[in-house]
Amino acid sequence: MASDWDDILAGGPLTQTEEIANDRIRGQALLAQFNTSPSGDHLLRQRLCGELFGHCPDSCWISTPFTCEFGRNIHIGEKTFFNFNVTILDVGEVHIGNNVLLAPNVQIYTATHSLNHLERRNWTAYNKPVRIGDDCWIGGGAIICPGVTIGPRSIIGAGAVVTRDIPADSLAVGNPARVIRTLSPDEPRDPEAMQ
Repeated sequence: MASDWDDILAGGPLTQTEEIANDRIRGQALLAQFNTSPSGDHLLRQRLCGELFGHCPDSCWISTPFTCEFGRNIHIGEKTFFNFNVTILDVGEVHIGNNVLLAPNVQIYTATHSLNHLERRNWTAYNKPVRIGDDCWIGGGAIICPGVTIGPRSIIGAGAVVTRDIPADSLAVGNPARVIRTLSPDEPRDPEAMQ
């Protein structure tokens, strides 16, 4: 049986059907429970993450507070870490790889709107999926815009606004973010040495 999400995730408008409304209510209820759960209660937090997200292995750590809209469209790889105040607007799918570090206040958006002002009056939203490859580090306050893919092992500098794809093994900074150098496996371990 087809889901209302099939059309939305294929690029159609976010429609306010009963299924979508129920998924939003469910996601927000789980999110509220998760954000008020004791940080030391790992079993409870793992269970809530398992219910909230499309995929979230027990090896991940999601710091609270955390914010999303549905949760169901977020897919997280192994050993990924979200620091405080990460926000993911998951009208569309967000795929985050293994061993990814998201610093405080990172924002990931999949929702977008029409350029036509009349259509925006109806709050019509569309989505463009976001993909972050394995072993990426997203710096504090970075914003990842709809439709962006960040290649494996890349670093996004603090405060960067990523409006287009970033290739693998890249260091990207600024607004809009631009690649300032290519990284190699023998990069120094000391972050100060990278400046």
